[in-house]
Amino acid sequence: MAVEGADRWLVREELHAQPGTMLGFWLYLMSDCLIFACLFAMYGVVGGNYAAGPSPKDLFELPLVAVNTAMLLFSSITYGFAMIEMQRRRVNATIGWLAVTGLFGLVFLGIELYEFHHLIHEGAGPQRSAFLSAFFTLVGTHGLHVSFGIVWLVTLIVQLKRWGLTDSTRRRLACLSMFWHFLDLIWIGVFTYVYLMGVLR
Repeated sequence: MAVEGADRWLVREELHAQPGTMLGFWLYLMSDCLIFACLFAMYGVVGGNYAAGPSPKDLFELPLVAVNTAMLLFSSITYGFAMIEMQRRRVNATIGWLAVTGLFGLVFLGIELYEFHHLIHEGAGPQRSAFLSAFFTLVGTHGLHVSFGIVWLVTLIVQLKRWGLTDSTRRRLACLSMFWHFLDLIWIGVFTYVYLMGVLR
């Protein structure tokens, strides 16, 4: 009975799906873009205030950050493969590529958590200077977004296993695709502006 109720709910959702879903999601992404713009601006203002503490040259390990960047870029590629399989209506292949995308995302988060732990262990926590406060806020906010994206991705995999490629699941896959690629673009900005320019400054 519970399964039948869930199926009826899915049918009603497909029949009454709002045509403005994608527009609404674009508006959400624009609001998220404003949040990151403010965080980048904050970092630009206080990122040079080290309070006689360590600077980016002293802290950042570019090879490790480059590996982390590659993980996120690869995850964006594999999500693209998932969308291709979705267009071909291959449910299992779509789920497979989504799982690979999630694994890359988890590796990215693991490296980021390792970096945070290492910095705090070295006495370079967010309370050490304005530079580190801005750094942890910007990079941590991006990491929280990636974490939310992985939870969303797992939820979609469960829905695909249960209901297949319905109009609703395809629309959700498209929304998550935009969100995931958006995070990829934000991270390229973080890598370039925070890490690369910080070390070369």
